[in-house]
Amino acid sequence: MVKTRSEARIIVCDPRVHGGEPIIRGTRVPVRSIALARNEDGLAPAEIAAEFNVDIAAVDAALAYYDAHRAEIERIIDRHERATHKA
Repeated sequence: MVKTRSEARIIVCDPRVHGGEPIIRGTRVPVRSIALARNEDGLAPAEIAAEFNVDIAAVDAALAYYDAHRAEIERIIDRHERATHKA
Protein backbone atom coordinates (compact mmCIF):
# COMPACT_ATOMS: atom_id res chain seq x y z
CA MET A 1 0.00 0.00 0.00
CA VAL A 2 1.57 3.27 -1.14
CA LYS A 3 0.84 6.39 0.87
CA THR A 4 1.62 10.03 0.17
CA ARG A 5 3.65 11.85 2.77
CA SER A 6 0.55 13.62 4.12
CA GLU A 7 -1.47 10.38 4.21
CA ALA A 8 1.30 8.64 6.12
CA ARG A 9 1.08 11.28 8.85
CA ILE A 10 -2.67 11.77 8.89
CA ILE A 11 -4.28 8.42 8.06
CA VAL A 12 -3.43 5.60 10.46
CA CYS A 13 -4.69 2.17 11.44
CA ASP A 14 -4.95 1.45 15.16
CA PRO A 15 -6.26 -2.00 16.12
CA ARG A 16 -7.85 -0.43 19.21
CA VAL A 17 -9.98 1.96 17.15
CA HIS A 18 -12.75 0.71 14.83
CA GLY A 19 -11.10 -2.69 14.52
CA GLY A 20 -8.01 -1.26 12.87
CA GLU A 21 -9.70 0.35 9.88
CA PRO A 22 -8.07 3.56 8.53
CA ILE A 23 -8.86 6.64 10.62
CA ILE A 24 -7.70 10.24 10.90
CA ARG A 25 -4.80 10.32 13.38
CA GLY A 26 -5.77 11.64 16.80
CA THR A 27 -9.48 11.05 16.22
CA ARG A 28 -11.91 8.18 15.99
CA VAL A 29 -13.09 9.41 12.56
CA PRO A 30 -12.83 6.60 9.99
CA VAL A 31 -11.98 7.21 6.36
CA ARG A 32 -15.23 5.40 5.47
CA SER A 33 -17.26 8.14 7.20
CA ILE A 34 -15.45 10.87 5.29
CA ALA A 35 -15.97 8.99 2.01
CA LEU A 36 -19.66 8.44 2.73
CA ALA A 37 -20.13 12.11 3.60
CA ARG A 38 -18.76 13.04 0.18
CA ASN A 39 -20.18 10.20 -1.92
CA GLU A 40 -23.58 9.60 -0.31
CA ASP A 41 -24.37 12.94 1.35
CA GLY A 42 -22.78 15.14 -1.31
CA LEU A 43 -20.90 17.27 1.20
CA ALA A 44 -17.99 19.45 0.14
CA PRO A 45 -14.66 19.01 1.96
CA ALA A 46 -15.21 22.15 4.04
CA GLU A 47 -18.63 20.88 5.13
CA ILE A 48 -17.15 17.48 6.01
CA ALA A 49 -14.41 19.15 8.07
CA ALA A 50 -17.03 21.11 10.01
CA GLU A 51 -19.28 18.06 10.46
CA PHE A 52 -16.50 15.88 11.89
CA ASN A 53 -14.58 18.68 13.64
CA VAL A 54 -11.34 18.00 11.76
CA ASP A 55 -9.23 20.27 9.60
CA ILE A 56 -9.51 20.39 5.84
CA ALA A 57 -6.07 18.77 5.39
CA ALA A 58 -7.35 15.70 7.26
CA VAL A 59 -10.43 15.54 5.02
CA ASP A 60 -8.26 15.88 1.92
CA ALA A 61 -5.94 13.11 3.15
CA ALA A 62 -8.90 10.84 3.98
CA LEU A 63 -10.44 11.39 0.54
CA ALA A 64 -7.09 10.79 -1.16
CA TYR A 65 -6.71 7.59 0.86
CA TYR A 66 -10.21 6.50 -0.14
CA ASP A 67 -9.54 7.25 -3.81
CA ALA A 68 -6.26 5.28 -3.70
CA HIS A 69 -7.75 2.36 -1.70
CA ARG A 70 -11.33 2.37 -2.91
CA ALA A 71 -11.83 -1.43 -2.88
CA GLU A 72 -10.55 -1.72 0.70
CA ILE A 73 -12.77 1.08 2.01
CA GLU A 74 -15.81 -0.17 0.06
CA ARG A 75 -15.37 -3.60 1.72
CA ILE A 76 -15.29 -1.89 5.13
CA ILE A 77 -18.42 0.11 4.26
CA ASP A 78 -20.23 -3.04 3.12
CA ARG A 79 -19.23 -4.88 6.30
CA HIS A 80 -20.53 -2.05 8.48
CA GLU A 81 -23.78 -1.81 6.53
CA ARG A 82 -24.38 -5.56 6.93
CA ALA A 83 -23.63 -5.38 10.67
CA THR A 84 -25.91 -2.35 11.11
CA HIS A 85 -28.83 -3.89 9.23
CA LYS A 86 -28.47 -7.34 10.78
CA ALA A 87 -31.69 -8.38 12.47
